[in-house]
Amino acid sequence: MKLATIRTAEGTRAVRLDGEVLVDLGYSDLGELFAEADWRSRAAASSGTTYPVEGADFAPVVPNPSKVVCVGHNYTNHIKEMGRDLPDYPTLFPKFAETLLGAGDDIVKPAETDALDWEVELAVVIGKEVRRADERQAADAIAGFTVMNDVSVRDWQFRTIEWTQGKIWEASTPVGPYVVTPDEAGGVRPALEVRTVVDGQVVQRDGTGTLLFDPVFLVRYISTVITLKPGDIIATGTPAGVGNARDPKVFLLPGQTVVTEIAGLGACINKVVAA
Repeated sequence: MKLATIRTAEGTRAVRLDGEVLVDLGYSDLGELFAEADWRSRAAASSGTTYPVEGADFAPVVPNPSKVVCVGHNYTNHIKEMGRDLPDYPTLFPKFAETLLGAGDDIVKPAETDALDWEVELAVVIGKEVRRADERQAADAIAGFTVMNDVSVRDWQFRTIEWTQGKIWEASTPVGPYVVTPDEAGGVRPALEVRTVVDGQVVQRDGTGTLLFDPVFLVRYISTVITLKPGDIIATGTPAGVGNARDPKVFLLPGQTVVTEIAGLGACINKVVAA
């Protein structure tokens, strides 16, 4: 299934893609749906109000997750371009609900930076509460996958050895448009092409099959530290090709369009605008 949260005149609604229409699932958003133990059967069986796909206003797939955990340095080529050694363990940092945007929303370039960068990422969406998961529990906890653009404010990110202040700018992170369940995405360890296109130029291209730490491992690892709850999001890291690693460096400017896409999952298509 391909599931989404859309904005309507009556508020946000959780929907299922069915051909050229989106079927209302009876919940305000996917976070509310995933809180149901039998969410899969409910989502598959629902036959509520329909909305056209064309012109749909996609909200963040989960508008208010309890947590967003991001992974840095998870593609070999990206680690090399940043001049670092391969890690023994995942590098983790948080995001917050206020950072999230819909798949078609504008990215507002903060007035405080001229170093706004792109990062296409496979994101894991949790569909079942889990703590200290084993392999089977971790796989079962994955509701599906979506696309994230972990837009980064590089000059703020590198002010200190901790990255968080460059990663949590308000309304900076597109995520969506769909959560695609593992059966349609290639399993819980999918091998999908990821790429970023800025104004028609491909700047990132790789495959999720080359992740150092795969989605199941990440659910196990992170759930050892903290309980993962339905609707939580894990961003699995970005491949080589970020603007900060180029010579000379290249950053996003108002008027540009950035497309972050993953084969089979969809794309976030966002225009950069001035604050």
